[in-house]
Amino acid sequence: METEGGNTVLPDPPTQREKDIKEEDEKAYGNIFTELESVDLPLGTTLRSVYDDQPNAHKRFMEKLDARIRNHDREIEKMCNFHHQGFVDAITELLKVRADAEKLMGQVTDTNRRLQEAGKEVTARTEEVVCCRLQQRNMATTVERLQLCLPVLEMYSKLKEQLQTKRYYAALKTMEQLENVYIPRVGQYRFCQIMAENLPRLRDQIKEISMSDLKDFLESIRKHSDKVGEAAMKQAQQHRTFNSAVARQASAGPYSRPLFTLNGRGQEALNGQALDDMVEEEEEVLTAQDLVDFSPVYRCLHIYTILGDRETFENYYRKQRKKQARLVLQPQANMHETVEGYTRYFNQIVGFFVVEDHILHATQGLVTRAFTEELWNMALSKIIAVLRTHSSYCDDPDLVLELKNLIVIFADTLQGYGFPVNRLFDLLFEIRDQYNETLLKKWSLVFREIFELDNYSPIPVETEEEYKLVVSRFPFHDAEIEKQDFPKKLPMSQSVPQIYTQVKEFIYASLKFSESLHRSSTEIDDMLRKSTNLLLTRTLSGCLQNLIKKPHIGLTELVQIIINTTHLEQACRYLEDFITNITTVSPEAVHTTRLYGLSTFKDARHAAEGEIYTKLNQKIDEFIQLADYEWCMAESDGRASGYLMDLINFLRSTFQVFTHLPGKVAQTACMSACKHLSTSLLQMLMDSELKQISMGAVQQFNLDVIQCELFASSEPVPGFQGDTLQLAFIDLRQLLDLFMVWDWSTYLADYGQPTSKYLRVNPTTALALLEKMKDTSKKNNIFSQFRKNDRDKQKLIETVVKQLRSLVNGMSLHS
Repeated sequence: METEGGNTVLPDPPTQREKDIKEEDEKAYGNIFTELESVDLPLGTTLRSVYDDQPNAHKRFMEKLDARIRNHDREIEKMCNFHHQGFVDAITELLKVRADAEKLMGQVTDTNRRLQEAGKEVTARTEEVVCCRLQQRNMATTVERLQLCLPVLEMYSKLKEQLQTKRYYAALKTMEQLENVYIPRVGQYRFCQIMAENLPRLRDQIKEISMSDLKDFLESIRKHSDKVGEAAMKQAQQHRTFNSAVARQASAGPYSRPLFTLNGRGQEALNGQALDDMVEEEEEVLTAQDLVDFSPVYRCLHIYTILGDRETFENYYRKQRKKQARLVLQPQANMHETVEGYTRYFNQIVGFFVVEDHILHATQGLVTRAFTEELWNMALSKIIAVLRTHSSYCDDPDLVLELKNLIVIFADTLQGYGFPVNRLFDLLFEIRDQYNETLLKKWSLVFREIFELDNYSPIPVETEEEYKLVVSRFPFHDAEIEKQDFPKKLPMSQSVPQIYTQVKEFIYASLKFSESLHRSSTEIDDMLRKSTNLLLTRTLSGCLQNLIKKPHIGLTELVQIIINTTHLEQACRYLEDFITNITTVSPEAVHTTRLYGLSTFKDARHAAEGEIYTKLNQKIDEFIQLADYEWCMAESDGRASGYLMDLINFLRSTFQVFTHLPGKVAQTACMSACKHLSTSLLQMLMDSELKQISMGAVQQFNLDVIQCELFASSEPVPGFQGDTLQLAFIDLRQLLDLFMVWDWSTYLADYGQPTSKYLRVNPTTALALLEKMKDTSKKNNIFSQFRKNDRDKQKLIETVVKQLRSLVNGMSLHS
């Protein structure tokens, strides 16, 4: 409704269409206002619909919005009008109560004042009581907290004390209790946090200290392992000696094997008192536990186990012990020079493995059997290589024997701790061969000295005591010599009993090495026989061969050497019996080795015989070099040459010495000498430097050959049958007879016939000698008498020469 000029103007009534449009607008704007009044819905879409609907939508919306606001204002006003009377009544009642409220306020204020004044003392007392109660509660709380903290502090103090006294294992247990039990109860306190933070550092400190102790322990046992090894080897040696002494007493008998020293003296059996002394000494030997404090190892192992780092400790320990093992196995450069060097080496190794064996059994898992076996196998290979190298430098049999004894004790000691030592005993067989080599070298010097000091003459025996002394040293039996009265001579020289005694000494020395090798009597017997064979066939044989070849050894000495070797050869069966008595092995056993002494002495005797033949020939050559023939002499002197007579006299005296030799040796020597003399004389005639020979020189030469034939027929050595010895000069005799008789027709006619008178004359030899005489006839007119009597003689010589040359040429063509 609008007003114009104070008059009310009524609007025109709306049409139906306007009514429909108005209703749609009212409905649309009603939805929009509903959405706007809802605080939960977003307004962006609603507002966009207002502006996007149609033109002038904003204006109409504002109009509708104003209308909506006016409707709400009218509703509010109606609401206020409805409640206004009640509000007025409430204000009226409130005004009435205000006076009573002011009066009540005054009374309350007065009462409060009086009450405050009356309660001041109570309040003061109450505050004091509250304060005391608070203090009491704080004290109780403090006591309670202190009671909780005191065990922690006590345990920490205990920890410090344990660390100071180096009780690290207990300290770790205390730390474990602190961490797991005590500190969690009072963990909110600062000092507990400090303690908790300090505990790992203390653990590291304990690890470092225990590791330092372990390093000191490892260094200590490295330095003192030789003492540990010495004690262990001494104990093993005493145990072995005690057992062997008991065994010897139990099995003592006439054939029990003696323990021989290098000089052949036997070791007496121990009596009961000696056995008791050995038991006491064995009880006094210290063990590894007595010499080494193993507590650092146990302590460190427990500490690392508690700390959960046992594997690190085990790896470190094993690594360090491997390094120490390599150091222990390194020998000194001059170890082979003295037995002390070997002793120190073995002591260190034994000490090392004794400690490892103790660690293996005293701890669980720190070292394992596999680890110790690995160490031992590595060490065993190194030990064998070292011993093989250093023992090869040793040339003293006594030192090699002591090394063998050390190796046996070393092996027995470690075998007692469960380590396999078979390879060491195999090594001993190698060292045994070397020991035998050193013995052979030593006995080679002994034999040489014996041969150098020998006078190579029969042993003179003045009394029966002297005879028994010689027979006790050498098995000599001769019925004929025993029947002779004193003084008498034994056929061998003084070197024979000395050689025999030294061979027995060698057997004793070789036996010493075979002891304690855990070998049977058969094996020991075989070793003794083989080593003795080496002594006979190599050492003694070599010394004899060298002796025989020496320039100063003459024929007399060679004869005595042959006699000596004969007696030594006969004594070999006694050496067989000697070895049998030692080893109690019957010589009829299947695999028993025989001594080769027979062949040794036979070879030496044959060499001596050959040397006799050689020296005889050399002596004959020396005499022949003194020959001074006048090859152009007209006639002979009518007697044999002086040099030849001296030679024959020498041969006679020499062959008289040969009477002590076996018959065949003397006969062979005599035949060899005669053949060599015949050959040398023939070579003198055939010498290429000799150009001319006269018939007088041939006659003189014939006289000398006749003396040689007379010497051969005089039987200088008995045993030749018929004219066997004279046949040595048959070539010379037929040649000289051919020229002396000048029987060329017979020679040429019968040449080649078995019955020829000059069968042994070679055409070449005859031609050479005839040409030398032919040249002499031309120059010295030797054949002038023939030309005077019969000029055809010269033609005959020419004819003989031609025929001889044709024979020689025919021989060369036939050959």
